[in-house]
Amino acid sequence: MLTQVDRGGGVSVAAPVSHFYRCAASTAASRQHFSDREESAAAPPVTSQTSWIDSAFLSLRFSEIDTRKINNSFLRDHNYATEADIISTVEFNSTGELLATGDKGGRVVVFQREQESKNQPHRRGEYNVYSTFQSHEPEFDYLKSLEIEEKINKIRWLPQQNAAYFLLSTNDKTVKLWKISERDKRPEGYNLKDEEGRIRDPTTITSLRVPVLRPMDLMVEATPRRIFSNAHTYHINSISVNSDHETYMSTDDLRINLWNLEITNRSFNIVDIKPANMEELTEVITAAEFHPNQCNTFVYSSSKGSIRLCDMRTSALCDNHSKLFEEPEDPSNRSFFSEIISSISDVKFSHSGRYLMTRDYLTVKVWDINMESKPLETYQVHDYLRSKLCSLYENDCIFDKFECVWNGTDSVLMTGSYNNFFRMFDRNTKRDVTLEASRENSKPRAILKPRKVCVGGKRRKDEISVDSLDFSKKILHTAWHPNENIIAVAATNNLYIFQDKVN
Repeated sequence: MLTQVDRGGGVSVAAPVSHFYRCAASTAASRQHFSDREESAAAPPVTSQTSWIDSAFLSLRFSEIDTRKINNSFLRDHNYATEADIISTVEFNSTGELLATGDKGGRVVVFQREQESKNQPHRRGEYNVYSTFQSHEPEFDYLKSLEIEEKINKIRWLPQQNAAYFLLSTNDKTVKLWKISERDKRPEGYNLKDEEGRIRDPTTITSLRVPVLRPMDLMVEATPRRIFSNAHTYHINSISVNSDHETYMSTDDLRINLWNLEITNRSFNIVDIKPANMEELTEVITAAEFHPNQCNTFVYSSSKGSIRLCDMRTSALCDNHSKLFEEPEDPSNRSFFSEIISSISDVKFSHSGRYLMTRDYLTVKVWDINMESKPLETYQVHDYLRSKLCSLYENDCIFDKFECVWNGTDSVLMTGSYNNFFRMFDRNTKRDVTLEASRENSKPRAILKPRKVCVGGKRRKDEISVDSLDFSKKILHTAWHPNENIIAVAATNNLYIFQDKVN
């Protein structure tokens, strides 16, 4: 896939793609939107407009929550939004200069951060569309009579080694390694073919020409370099790149496989919890991640609320964990929903590697890897929903899988909630804040105010009743810039980017 980049800052799509964002706060960037992948040449380009919105959120001192700025808000046009447009993963690269999103339509959009300009220093924080490509297509498993969705489950960036960028993307069954590179020169003056690529008659060649490279408009090209398939019986839920930069692991419900990035036809099974009799199955793997510094260490979480730390130096098959992190359940709080809400939907190592963060349905917990008995910190995300678990079970919302992220210094945690709310917790001050990502808050110069949920009694003017929450609006996927206070929040089919105030 090729994306043509205008050197003046605009972006236009040069290849048929159906994935588009309407950039409500970027420089003018026109891209074609196609409502149907097969009729991808039908729709006109959409032009974005510039918008700046005051907000307040990312000061590590959460008392100053009214003078910060929302930098960008990338919104899809609701007139075209479909199920395929729902964002399913968001990920910054290791420098934070690129931001990738994947959706249920199997498409990946990569945003690039605007370079700093002396004339317009405030433009430094903006992210504009850099490349758009179709990563996965729907497939059908004829042996099992199962349809394989094209939905992108996870994206992980590889550390940059040269001018090109590499990322891993996965759907339920197949992991792909993509190379994203720029091209601003084209070869001309071939001897055996003409300028349009047609082979010339050798008898018409009377002189020898030396091919030359000619300048051309900058093109961003996304090409699949490796395809890792046929290794998972169950759905892949996570992938993680090792700190050795040579291997990565892919995780499904019952197994974890270790891959070499150069070898596509062979992987090593390092965890297998499948019982001999599937009727004896009591838990499944929900997420897994490598340690950020130790290439031999990884962690995986389960649907029973436990986290297992494994060391690949002990044995080839790490079914026997090195450490088990599990909080004993309070018998007084046990209910029909206890096992469901205790299932861990995400696990993340801190950047230092000292701590683990886990997210279950109602809480975010921080664990010290040297203390297995109980979590170091527990933060209530939306405890007001505890009385609503029955209705949440009936509408299947209780099975939603929320992700969680650290900030660059491991001092602040962020995770999503319902009604397009997202929560932040300051580990130092123990303060927390609820903020909302919505179109209503994305007006120019609008202030992003903290939101509060009223459980019962008299509701204040600035509060929202728990009965008024919209459970169809949920923030499952978030990402935090590795070095700066910039966050990306995926709200269904909208992508919001927030940052600290730019002077």
